[in-house]
Amino acid sequence: MRKFILLLSLTGGYCQFIACNSATPEEYFGVAILNLNMMHGFAGAGLQRELESPSVKMIDGNKDNIAPMKRKEVIDDKIQILESNQEKLKALKETDDSRDILKASAAIYDYVLPVYKNEYTELAKLYDENSPDDKIQSYTQSISDKYYAAYEQLFQKLTTAGKTFADKHGIKVNWDVKTSPR
Repeated sequence: MRKFILLLSLTGGYCQFIACNSATPEEYFGVAILNLNMMHGFAGAGLQRELESPSVKMIDGNKDNIAPMKRKEVIDDKIQILESNQEKLKALKETDDSRDILKASAAIYDYVLPVYKNEYTELAKLYDENSPDDKIQSYTQSISDKYYAAYEQLFQKLTTAGKTFADKHGIKVNWDVKTSPR
């Protein structure tokens, strides 16, 4: 009887383990492709606008007492979200079917995160220190010049892999919207 209970427990645990490790195609698509929406505007005007006019935050939890976020907070929040999404991506099991979207997505995270941690953190510092506009614009332009073209190529590679994956699994996606990451 003990062996039977032990076997039943092990079988149940194994089934739970397998269930936890098997994601649906929609989950793969969401993690590998849709989560990259957080990068929209990278090395382009979108992120520049966000830094020029940052969100506000409540002070002491009081909805009537708000203040603009420091630009460093904006960038730190993005880094935290991107790292969390990257961990979700790494947790997905690579299969023959998912390999292309996982690799393409991972390449984007590997390319973008260091830029957020270095150049965008430095740009946020320039904003927070009220540096001259021409210095901020020059630094912003240098980020775009240095990183946008390669980012666009990585993004297009992911879009191509994503279209193939979505078609194969019947995931309805409106690809007609502008897919440029700027």
